Amino acid sequence: MNDDYDYAVFKELYDAYSSTDPSYLNNGTVPLCVKQAVNQFGAGLIPVFYYTIFLLSYLGNGLVLFIIYKFENLRTVTNIFLLNLVLSNLLFASSLPFLATYHLSEWIFGMALCKMVSSAYFIGFYSSILFLTLMTFDRYLAVVHAVAAAKSRKKAYAITASVAVWCISIVASVKELVLLNVGKSVFNGLTCEESGYSKSTMERWQLVTYYQQFLLFFLLPLTIVMYCYISITIRILSTRMKEKCHTIKLIFVIIFTFFAFWTPYNIVIFLQALQVTSKEEDLCSELGSLDYALYVTRNIAYLYCCISPVFYTFVGKKFQSHFKRLMAKKMPCLKRHMSTSSQSTRSTSAY
Repeated sequence: MNDDYDYAVFKELYDAYSSTDPSYLNNGTVPLCVKQAVNQFGAGLIPVFYYTIFLLSYLGNGLVLFIIYKFENLRTVTNIFLLNLVLSNLLFASSLPFLATYHLSEWIFGMALCKMVSSAYFIGFYSSILFLTLMTFDRYLAVVHAVAAAKSRKKAYAITASVAVWCISIVASVKELVLLNVGKSVFNGLTCEESGYSKSTMERWQLVTYYQQFLLFFLLPLTIVMYCYISITIRILSTRMKEKCHTIKLIFVIIFTFFAFWTPYNIVIFLQALQVTSKEEDLCSELGSLDYALYVTRNIAYLYCCISPVFYTFVGKKFQSHFKRLMAKKMPCLKRHMSTSSQSTRSTSAY
């Protein structure tokens, strides 16, 4: 029995590193990075984190969705963007229980769900970042260019921008539908992984994914968010707002939180891209360290995706008021401890 297992392991490793392509020939020793310790670390950490994020996402986003439906006008520009952000987070979160089960054992859901779950995962993930950026840009228009924005910020503008975000996210995730397949691994059982093409092709697609994530879904949004909130801060400082300091503090918290949650993950992604590009042979220890870092930083970034609607809405006084009214209605005993002001403003912003 042990001999059969050893032979199967050897055959899998041999097949993985054998090719009739001359570019695969190597006169030196080929490193075999099995990464069992990394996989065990992921199996212990990821399922707990994924189930936690799934619950937080559905509770938080569900609450925001209910408040929008109960107290808000769904046709306003801000609420259209917020509604799409909530839907993108729910789409992303819907993939997490499947992935948590996968990390606990193996892929047991078949080929169709392998492609569908991974697509939902990336479409929801990408669109969440883009909708956060779009909401920031919309706040910038409403505050810095208030007169011009009053004419252009219509329902058609919000719907067109939202459709564009969904299209970009779907196009960025198409590779998951094409490359992902269910396979069999001696070490990990049934897998849902990118396969079916040569090593060089897979490396090129991997680099596309890394740089796409770092440039399009991190650097560009971060630049836009920074520019918009710095411009908003300058504009607010030039006004006579009574709560000027409070608003600027909220802006600082939003920028700092976005940067703190997203930067570590994207730095790891960038370093992985450099490792793949370097073509060095003895990279097992370096790649292993990056894999550990990826598990941790990715979960932090994903957590931000799921709690962002709650964070972005409940810093605003109007949503705080809606929440208090909701709690007072559901728990009458809390009425005397809450201010249930029915005042309403035109946007869900923090200022």
